Amino acid sequence: MSPRYRFKCNSCGQWHEGIPAWGWNYPLHYHTVPIQERERRCCLTSDTCVIDDSAFYVCGCLELPVVDSVDILSFRIWVSLSKTNFYEFQNLLEVATRSSFGPYFGWLSVPIPTYPDSMNLKTHAHLRDNGIRPLIELEPTDHPLAIEQRNGVGEARIQELYAYFENNANDGSMR
Repeated sequence: MSPRYRFKCNSCGQWHEGIPAWGWNYPLHYHTVPIQERERRCCLTSDTCVIDDSAFYVCGCLELPVVDSVDILSFRIWVSLSKTNFYEFQNLLEVATRSSFGPYFGWLSVPIPTYPDSMNLKTHAHLRDNGIRPLIELEPTDHPLAIEQRNGVGEARIQELYAYFENNANDGSMR
């Protein structure tokens, strides 16, 4: 296995080392709340989002192994949790050793471009220690994203994702 992943970008022609990470700043539901109502209806932090005191979201990392590399492709995503699980999760945010809690069932709450409809895929949020965002595990299905989480992504797929995200992710929902 190679120590670091390296690829030549089809878009810019430059060599890149390592895998970029892409992520969403908020769950899709947040984007549907009119801007002028967000301050009143939403509570958004870098780790949690509550909308209308009835929809509860946490931010985590959906990680895909990279074939023939030690690198991981990571998407910073949002999943919805039940109210009970959300408040338990929130109470553990400042706890250094929290990995023994959970996992928490949730629903994927961001659409991941270049994949068939990924909204509402079943997930489990696994807490990690020392303030590391939770690992989001997709339920093992035949969805291409779930397959890539199990089997890994290769160079051609990484280049496809890189080209998409570097050229199309400019609406403010991602960073």
